[in-house]
Amino acid sequence: MSSAQDKKRKRSLGSVKRQLLLRSREAALSAISVFNDPLTIFKSETFIVLVIIAWTYLLHAYYRSKQIDYRYYDKKGARKQYIRNSDGAIRHWELRRCLEHQTCPIDNETRKNLFFLIGLRDEIEHRMAPALDNYSSGRYQACVINYNDYIKRLFGEKYGIDSLLTYSIQLMGITEEQIAKPKDVELPPNLLAYIAKFDSNLTDQELNSPRFSYGLLFTRKLVNRPGQADKVVEFVPASSEIAKLLNKETVYVKGVEPPKYRPKDVVLEVQKAGFSRFRVNPEHLQMWRAEDAKNPAKGYGTPVAGAWFWYDRWIKRCIELCQAAGEKYK
Repeated sequence: MSSAQDKKRKRSLGSVKRQLLLRSREAALSAISVFNDPLTIFKSETFIVLVIIAWTYLLHAYYRSKQIDYRYYDKKGARKQYIRNSDGAIRHWELRRCLEHQTCPIDNETRKNLFFLIGLRDEIEHRMAPALDNYSSGRYQACVINYNDYIKRLFGEKYGIDSLLTYSIQLMGITEEQIAKPKDVELPPNLLAYIAKFDSNLTDQELNSPRFSYGLLFTRKLVNRPGQADKVVEFVPASSEIAKLLNKETVYVKGVEPPKYRPKDVVLEVQKAGFSRFRVNPEHLQMWRAEDAKNPAKGYGTPVAGAWFWYDRWIKRCIELCQAAGEKYK
């Protein structure tokens, strides 16, 4: 190949890659805009479709930059015969195929988050599920944070979308009662089943990773300091003394919810503490019922996708009750 031809090819590669990145960013920003728009009804449905497009274009741009062919084809000897759609256009890899390629640069927890959204898109197709907006919002948040991280990591800071976004204005104070308040429409059984099945196949590390689901802990700021910018949200590291004392500003961020445990995991931890006769059924079942432990006000656990997950403090409470029972559970 001549020098002129080589330069022309590189310009072509760069031009297509840039178009893919611009479309990717536009799809991501549109997804966020739609989800934050109070007038939009189908938030989750539209967000998922657009954010999947954003990630697909992003990975197409990455593979193009690495000169990896992301089009479907059959090999006929040394020649490629490209597979075409019904309209005659060459068929390109969908997001799942991009994520499954051995050179995919995306980490495991981010991939799990995207696989979840791909499956969720397939489940909600042709169905209305308004309850999803709050039900899976932590996973949507993780998805866009991951996207912003990877587009900057792979293509440079100039492509980041974080500089274009601000904190959404709230119409009322955020309270736990508002967040916990059930929606008028519950999730359809097929969605509950899908989410429960997907989560059951995750490790505890994957389930609790901020790359899979991102959460914030809020506390209201009581005073402002004269002469300083009055920000709606300020972030402090979770490990700092300020965060530990909770005596400074607005938001204390851990970046991840407390570790969650399935009933079998709770039982395993209690057995490790020396109570070998403590089982899921009937011992654990009877204990949480007697303690009314699934009452959200007690803070022992949380519902996730139709299933109940327990926090560390419930494990400690179980051990305390077993100790108080003498030899019953040993």
